[in-house]
Amino acid sequence: MFSRGIRGAITVEEDTPEKIEEAVVELFEKIIKTNDIKIEDISHILFSSTKDIKSSFPAKFIRRNFKIQYVPLLCVNEMDVEPSLKKCIRIMMVVNTEKQQNEIKHIYLGGAKILRSDLAIE
Repeated sequence: MFSRGIRGAITVEEDTPEKIEEAVVELFEKIIKTNDIKIEDISHILFSSTKDIKSSFPAKFIRRNFKIQYVPLLCVNEMDVEPSLKKCIRIMMVVNTEKQQNEIKHIYLGGAKILRSDLAIE
């Protein structure tokens, strides 16, 4: 079994708890379904958000919507480098899997598709 990182990102239209919840749930669901991940195989998840997202913690919605109790989740601010994508939430999920690195599918949605167009899938 290997420890693999899965990246993902999504943008929100506005900084509200409702929009943040909608976005992170969509992104998380897409990551776990596309990569066939079981919650018990997740080691930990790091969330980063740009400085213009202040209304809520993205991890809160993952814990609530997916009943995740034992997986460590951490929210941090993304570096504020100009020019950079605004209203963006990123995920770095570390999982235990038998997959090779080139089999991992990284998910970039909404305006975040421009971050890694080489890895983004529909």
